Amino acid sequence: MNSVIPATFSFRFALPLQRVDALPLKGKQLLKLDENCRLFWPGSDLSEVEQPLQLSAAWNPQGIAIAAQVSRKQHPAVSDINRPDETDAVQIWINTRNTTTIHRANRLCHHFCLLPNGGGDDGLEPVVRQLPIARATEDATIFPPEAFTIRSERSADGYIIEAWLPAECLNGFDATESKQLAFYAMLRDSELGDHCLTVDSAFPFASDPSLWQTLDLQDA
Repeated sequence: MNSVIPATFSFRFALPLQRVDALPLKGKQLLKLDENCRLFWPGSDLSEVEQPLQLSAAWNPQGIAIAAQVSRKQHPAVSDINRPDETDAVQIWINTRNTTTIHRANRLCHHFCLLPNGGGDDGLEPVVRQLPIARATEDATIFPPEAFTIRSERSADGYIIEAWLPAECLNGFDATESKQLAFYAMLRDSELGDHCLTVDSAFPFASDPSLWQTLDLQDA
């Protein structure tokens, strides 16, 4: 019999975030993160659930890079820029301080939706939408999509998406002040369902930073 409480609820994970000073790249390829930047995904690696998302990330003083590869799809992703948290997207939560005890977000907490399409005049361009966090004691500044850099391309069974989150869009981001961030991620997909970093939507991770995990900022 499976436990009602998932195994991942009992642990707080510290995931290394590699420093890559060359980011973001110039030209067609935005990030080009290598295997060292791939993030351990506890919700998959500690269970029997096959994970359709590979997530990689890196940092430098200018910002944070996120790269995602979504596979096992039979149909193209369809994203809606007007419903970014309910549509096909990779969602990211970041607290620029690794505060593990707060249950309500503050101005250092951010929520980003990385949409593989839905932007541009034709609705085919990738876009980053930042959203306020429910029940927050104070909202982070919400930046428009043009403040971020993003690219996406179709693959044989899904899509690849890369996004650059500049430091100026991450309130409080300063590695000299804090070498740890709080972090959460999920894939929402109309075909594949929801795939979460640790606990699923039975837990209020979207609004409760105490459920987020830790990123350790590594030096070069």
